[in-house]
Amino acid sequence: MSDKKSLNIVLVEPEIPQNTGNIARTCAVTGAALHLVGPMGFTPTDKRLRHAGLDYWQYLTLFQYDSLTEFFEKNSGNFFFFSTKAQKRHSDVQYPDGCYLFFGKESAGLPERLLFENPGRCVRIPMMSGARSLNLSNSVAVGVFEVLRQWDYPQLLCSGELRDYDWAAAKARNPGSEFL
Repeated sequence: MSDKKSLNIVLVEPEIPQNTGNIARTCAVTGAALHLVGPMGFTPTDKRLRHAGLDYWQYLTLFQYDSLTEFFEKNSGNFFFFSTKAQKRHSDVQYPDGCYLFFGKESAGLPERLLFENPGRCVRIPMMSGARSLNLSNSVAVGVFEVLRQWDYPQLLCSGELRDYDWAAAKARNPGSEFL
């Protein structure tokens, strides 16, 4: 399996700048490209958007479009539409390299026509009955990390180091630990 994989996150008409900033940070730390499709409920220079993304903007691959029509004119590939209205679980799908994960605006989700026209590409994150939906930035994180899990986390650092202690010393003290 190649280490170089490509993942695309598409936000259709996002309304809350803090959510989009958090999603931008998720994309930056995972190497996913972020596609913003307007109209949006904020401007790209909104300080709430920039603050939520902290200092990760320099690591982000970002594309902007005025409409879904423009997006589809400029992009092709394997599209997956995340929606509370979908029939299939997001974890029951195999996501190919270069795929696009679509998420709709906070107040209404993706346009139902888009879902209706692409029934085999609609996926749902399971949740309790009666709950409306997860927060948009949480939904994107769930989707992104399911794809990366399937791909065995290419290009991502999968272990860390303690600041004040040494993992080798912890392992010596806990030789049977499966986590060391």
